[in-house]
Amino acid sequence: MIFAVWIPLLMPLLAVPAARRLAESLPPRPAAWLLTGCAALLAGCTTAALGLLATAGALRLPPVAALEHLSLPLLGDDPAVSVPAAWVAVGLLAACACAVAYRTARHRGELRAARRGTAAHPVSGDLCVLPDAAPDAYALPGRPGQVVVTAGMLRALSPAEREALFAHERAHLAGRHHLFLLTVALAAACHPLLRALRAPLAFALERWADESAASRVGDRRLTARAIGRAALAARPDAPAPYRPRTVLAATAGPVPRRVAALLTPAPEPHTPALRTGFRGRRLIAAALLTCVTFSAASALDAAADLHQTVEVAQGETTGH
Repeated sequence: MIFAVWIPLLMPLLAVPAARRLAESLPPRPAAWLLTGCAALLAGCTTAALGLLATAGALRLPPVAALEHLSLPLLGDDPAVSVPAAWVAVGLLAACACAVAYRTARHRGELRAARRGTAAHPVSGDLCVLPDAAPDAYALPGRPGQVVVTAGMLRALSPAEREALFAHERAHLAGRHHLFLLTVALAAACHPLLRALRAPLAFALERWADESAASRVGDRRLTARAIGRAALAARPDAPAPYRPRTVLAATAGPVPRRVAALLTPAPEPHTPALRTGFRGRRLIAAALLTCVTFSAASALDAAADLHQTVEVAQGETTGH
């Protein structure tokens, strides 16, 4: 087990770059699902590996071995390695649990504070207008979800551009995009390398909302203009009123890339360039699938090996 159990801890070194590369070549919606699912699976395998390391070391403690009727010589693995590794794993699991609990509580607290902060301001349907001069707009999830916009942002855009901006923020609400970001944030608490998936995920979610808004208003150029003007009007140094850190805004991310994507016509199907890109995506997807599958299989193999070792050690002490 001692070899297989380390593989899920090291596999993000290969899987994260592959996931980022593959997401760049996919449409926004599947890219967002890919990055989020990959982060969740890798974090789950990491947590399982740490749990197995902790369990293997705990079984070597005499009180635990006596309780489970285990023969210590038959447990395998060098105790000089497995016991210290177990203590490290316990510490890492505790740190992960605390980080996940803290980030979950902070997310809920920020949403509650934002809802309280916007409750006193006028609401029209799902639109809440804040009397703030700093231009800003964002989607505030909840029941019901709200599109929060400042008076400064309303003054910066034309009526048609406002509708495109509102459609963008409503797409964030409809897709529950804040949960994608929260999932990756919690996964990153379990493995630091998974933090590298946050930026491409945020970009994919913004592009997803951009495309949804363009489809809703029926004008890609108008949507691109609304996103660009909103980003130019927004002041990055000005604090966003009541905005939680886990919600997205239309002015976030690499706006020039988003505007360029909206202004670029989609490639015709079955073109040579598209076919070449598809072949490249298949290779990267195969590599990513191999990484994730190998990580999960290694965790399962380590668990099965530990279970078999425990059965052997128990059989010896019970005379089987």
